[in-house]
Amino acid sequence: MANFNKVILVGNLTRDPEVKYTTGGTAVAELGLAVNRQWFDQKSSERKEETTFVDVTLWGRQAEVAGEYLSKGRSVLIEGRLQLDQWEDKQSGQKRSKLRVVCENMQMLGGRGDGPPGGGGQRGGGQRSAPRSSEPADSFYDSPSGGGSSNDDVPF
Repeated sequence: MANFNKVILVGNLTRDPEVKYTTGGTAVAELGLAVNRQWFDQKSSERKEETTFVDVTLWGRQAEVAGEYLSKGRSVLIEGRLQLDQWEDKQSGQKRSKLRVVCENMQMLGGRGDGPPGGGGQRGGGQRSAPRSSEPADSFYDSPSGGGSSNDDVPF
């Protein structure tokens, strides 16, 4: 029998990432992700929305990158696998379980200024952007009709 465990989610962070390190020095980050679903209910003729909250764990360099550049409200794409955590509650003695996503690939979405201001100390999760100049940037793509480089300068 074949098995397949793959999850792809796009959502917004519900909190700033928490990065910790194992005794072996490996980074581990915990994220909270809110994934919204919208649909039109024909019975009530209303637009409806539901939000699903998902816990995500990142390991290694991806955990460090998340801690450095992500902040609450930032959009992110997560590819990973489902993992069931099981434990016994110390106070009640009941068996507990929680389904989480273990991230295998993370893609930050949006620009540096996306997300709410104040998250992570700066907009964009701590990324610093260069001061903007009033002069237009001299770029190959700025003017395809001769203002930039000619076709002879294209490196491909």
